[in-house]
Amino acid sequence: MILTEIREELFRQQDLKYRDLQVKIIPNVATGSVIGVRTPELRTYAKELLKREDVGVFLHDLPHRYFDENQLHAFIVSGMKDYESCMEEVERFLPYVDNWATTDQMSPKVFKKNRKDLLKHINTWICSGKTYTVRFAIGMLMSHFLDEDFDLAYPETVAKLRSDEYYINMMIAWYFATALAKQYEAILPFIEEKRLDTWTHNKAIQKSVESYRITPEQKEYLKTLKIKAGKGRNRL
Repeated sequence: MILTEIREELFRQQDLKYRDLQVKIIPNVATGSVIGVRTPELRTYAKELLKREDVGVFLHDLPHRYFDENQLHAFIVSGMKDYESCMEEVERFLPYVDNWATTDQMSPKVFKKNRKDLLKHINTWICSGKTYTVRFAIGMLMSHFLDEDFDLAYPETVAKLRSDEYYINMMIAWYFATALAKQYEAILPFIEEKRLDTWTHNKAIQKSVESYRITPEQKEYLKTLKIKAGKGRNRL
């Protein structure tokens, strides 16, 4: 049975040192749920499983027991070539995603050619109130709507988000840092007008200053826009 086969293969590829590292950097995942399979091995295995007719048995076996199974699931979905099937599996899987790593690893290539329909789903996900679904939505806006399909309505939507969830706010900061690198003139007013909560505002500037895609002159100006402790708007 494919479920037993997959789990046995994951344990065969277990790397205990890598497992210990993952436990440290993904604190909200239970230690006992991490097998410790390295990402390149998971990607390779996902490609093999995509060729199998019974892979759907694994994809529908939710929730998974192990973090590595979730990672494998994300890579399988990301490699699907049929958009409708891929979106169906993303929608099925998202409610079970419980950590930032799995969220960020799931990036279906087929989304690129179906952005109009993708946007409809993003608008639903971003209003879901579910931490990792919201993070995924922001990530998809960052990946697919900062270039030729850019519209100010998208950063407007992200800027209005308010959350006490670290993994949402970090993604918002990442989004605006990336947006500054790609659409500097259009995005700069969001920072100048302090449209984000204080923590996210400062984190976006920090990540921009660390980026090689931002010019030295832009970095120096952005540094002047940081909000000092005790000033600016609070999160809530």
